[in-house]
Amino acid sequence: MDYEAIKALARDDLQAVNREIEARLQSDVALINQMVSYIVHSGGKRLRPVLVLLGSRAFGYEGSAHIRLAAIIEFIHTATLLHDDVVDASEMRRGHTTANTIWGNEASVLVGDFLYSRAFEMMVEVGSMRVMEILARTTNTIAKGEVMQLLNCHDPETTEEHYIEVIRSKTANLFQAAAQLSAVIANQGPEIEQAMAAYGMHLGTAFQLIDDVLDYGRENHDLGKNIGDDLAEGKPTLPLIHTLRQGNNHQRELIRSAIEEGGLAQIEEVMDAIESTGSITYTARRAEEEASRAIAALTAIPDSPYKQALLDLAHFSAHRNY
Repeated sequence: MDYEAIKALARDDLQAVNREIEARLQSDVALINQMVSYIVHSGGKRLRPVLVLLGSRAFGYEGSAHIRLAAIIEFIHTATLLHDDVVDASEMRRGHTTANTIWGNEASVLVGDFLYSRAFEMMVEVGSMRVMEILARTTNTIAKGEVMQLLNCHDPETTEEHYIEVIRSKTANLFQAAAQLSAVIANQGPEIEQAMAAYGMHLGTAFQLIDDVLDYGRENHDLGKNIGDDLAEGKPTLPLIHTLRQGNNHQRELIRSAIEEGGLAQIEEVMDAIESTGSITYTARRAEEEASRAIAALTAIPDSPYKQALLDLAHFSAHRNY
């Protein structure tokens, strides 16, 4: 099952989420309306909200809180994108000009703050301290991950273990929250809640590792990013870390210099080194391992078309080309 088929299973719920998002985006400040509408409608996969929807339906949930939670997750994700693009000085995302390029860094940071605070307003309305606890911890961990990534920039000594810790905090943590909350609102016990949390964490890690692979794909431009964007910012992602570990002396010096200086002056030579050391294959294999762990976490979940869609999502995250 491809991702569009997976989304189709949650079509009615997704339409309700989109209506919730539209209603909650409204502000009497015109700039907020313009910016959040621009980024929310700029072609995202809605993968994290889909996790909430499929997970809750897999447990037979029939209420409406999953719609609000899915919108909350999307708002938090969108806020992180606005802040990320400012920190990274990014000009393109998903094939579109970034909000900070159009409206400036100050507006992007402030509108990101607006989305965070709107998300927390909506959390209160759900009326669950457990939901508040999970989402408060999640947003704090994401912020910590952002700081950790900032400290890693231009640092060729970053280890694979530390890098995985960063992406679990910065990216996979919101996947974890989305999956875990689906069990919480369906009143599942601690064992099932933790199984869903593990599923989301491993799924999100696989997703980010494939992003790392796609960043160096010569033939793939579907992300709306340029080849080597992470390298241009001096980010030591897993393909680079593996090349540093496996390459010859010349390759190691090349990668060290590229990470320390940033930029793409030697991108072709860097990509040759990444390919010749098997670093793309290694990173893809690590993503497959994470996807397998996500699948294993669902063992205790009852069979249904929704569980199958969650399994398919794990496969998609580790084998996607966009």
